[in-house]
Amino acid sequence: MDASGQAGETGAVMNEGGPWGGGSGGDGGSGPPRNPWSGAGKPASGKPGPSALDALVRRGRARFGGGGGGGIPQLPGGSIWLWGVLGLILLWIALTTAHTIGPQQRGVITRFGRYVGMLQPGLGFSLPAPIDIVRKIDVDNIHVIDIESGADGASGQNLMLTGDENMIDLAYSVRWNIRDPELYMFELADPDGTIREVAESAMREQISSVTLNAAIGPQRAIIEQRVAARMQELLDEYRAGVAVQGVAIKQADPPSEVMDAFKEVSAAQQQAQSYLNQARAYATQVGAKASGESIAFDQTYAQYKLAPEVTRRRMYYETMEKVLAKTDKTILEAGGVTPYLPIPPKGAAK
Repeated sequence: MDASGQAGETGAVMNEGGPWGGGSGGDGGSGPPRNPWSGAGKPASGKPGPSALDALVRRGRARFGGGGGGGIPQLPGGSIWLWGVLGLILLWIALTTAHTIGPQQRGVITRFGRYVGMLQPGLGFSLPAPIDIVRKIDVDNIHVIDIESGADGASGQNLMLTGDENMIDLAYSVRWNIRDPELYMFELADPDGTIREVAESAMREQISSVTLNAAIGPQRAIIEQRVAARMQELLDEYRAGVAVQGVAIKQADPPSEVMDAFKEVSAAQQQAQSYLNQARAYATQVGAKASGESIAFDQTYAQYKLAPEVTRRRMYYETMEKVLAKTDKTILEAGGVTPYLPIPPKGAAK
């Protein structure tokens, strides 16, 4: 329908007795003013005519195919659409209000972006989205941050200054998990980046208090424990809501420019340590032998006090046996000494 047709229809409706009812109104009629809301204007027939509003509702209902009483137009199949919309709304409410939280999880509830509570493991409920948003946080999952050698970019090394003013190339890892989901989500803008920076700061602080040899070898485990404790202290001050599980040094080497010289020094130190170990082993062996001889002497002396003559003779025989066993021996026969037993000839009288 074009604009001229719509204007004609509206004019026809408005002419049906004026905007508030049938019959002529205004200055053309006689008698007292009529109530505009009753729509009761009496035409010549004596019956009240329909108001303009009723006429518009009737024509709108006829245009959309609706029927029956009432003043609200209905779409074709309106009841089906209504039930479908209601079903979708109920399904959305059911899916966004009930939440299953695992044993290792916590559910952080935010209402229009603001923290309002936390769901414990099990079945929990909240207001439907988008009013409440529930984010599940795994508090038992161990996160690992690797700080590899070459973290400073171009040189390909992660150099730190030791307490004896030497340089060391370090690669290490940090293990941590979420302890307080509320603090982890809302206190720090970049929790992972903050943990990494805190790890680097704590490691440099501890390396600066030890020598190069200590950092490379014997004190590595002590450094790891100190770094983990220092990290936890700093993160608690930042209210990060995380727990540091441990620090592991994977590589501790001198700079590549002095690696060959350092290897030679290390080899010399290992050789010196080997000589020291051999000397200690020999000293232990000699000491054990001396202790055994001392015990044997005490036992011999106790026997000597009981029988001095017999003990002296036995000691003399044992000593001569040991001495003569290691020398060449020549036996000289003295005159008149028969070196063998005489054997009588055959037939001799016995």
